[in-house]
Amino acid sequence: MKKAKNPLVVGNWKMNPLSVSLSFKLAKEIKSLLSKKNPVTVVIAPPALYLETVKKVANGSHLFTLGAQNAYYEKLGAHTGEISIPMLKDIGVSHVIVGHSERREKGETDVAVNQKVLAVIKEGLIAVLCIGERARDSAGNYLTFIEQQIRSSLREVGRTKLEQVVIAYEPVWAIGAGVSATPEDVREMRIFIEKVLSDIFGRNYASKVRILYGGSVSEKNAKEIFVQGTVDGFLVGGASLHPREFVHIIKNVSSI
Repeated sequence: MKKAKNPLVVGNWKMNPLSVSLSFKLAKEIKSLLSKKNPVTVVIAPPALYLETVKKVANGSHLFTLGAQNAYYEKLGAHTGEISIPMLKDIGVSHVIVGHSERREKGETDVAVNQKVLAVIKEGLIAVLCIGERARDSAGNYLTFIEQQIRSSLREVGRTKLEQVVIAYEPVWAIGAGVSATPEDVREMRIFIEKVLSDIFGRNYASKVRILYGGSVSEKNAKEIFVQGTVDGFLVGGASLHPREFVHIIKNVSSI
């Protein structure tokens, strides 16, 4: 399958930093380091409280767009503490991370993930669907686990809507552990994900889905994983909180 023309790098700040002023400073430094000729689509996903602050920093520059770390599938109603996708869309969010492993570990099911994916697509935004195994086994059972995640999460998604889906492969055992999957591991998984998508939607439609890697991505391993792992970009966690490292990862992708 052909590689996506425009690579994508998503910075997931998770529950960081500690204040509005620090989020402004972080976003501003990232912006100052990004090239105006950067061919990579950059998305910054701060905590929801800081979305407006990061939007002010972007100020229509198109150097990066806004991402959300999560959303609720209902539009409005008696859902205390939740944030709906239309609300996020209204303030300029373009991408929504769905099914991150840290949320799955807290009980989020494939059914809930599927509801969110469908709701994101319905609002015309892009769903960054996270999948990944907790551990690998010699029998290859983890591949069955990955396939089930894909099939469940994309249930009832129409073929023509696949351009609004990005899959982020993030092996749970690599997230925050300082140990990333090898480029060979990543390439194997990309091929497998493409096969599953082709089985479900057909090869031509499946080729429209960008596949990212997430899990201890750093400026040291990004280029090798991008090239040899043949991914379309990255979902970056901890490194996205360090502007120079984050932008270096982006430059590694843009230079290929």
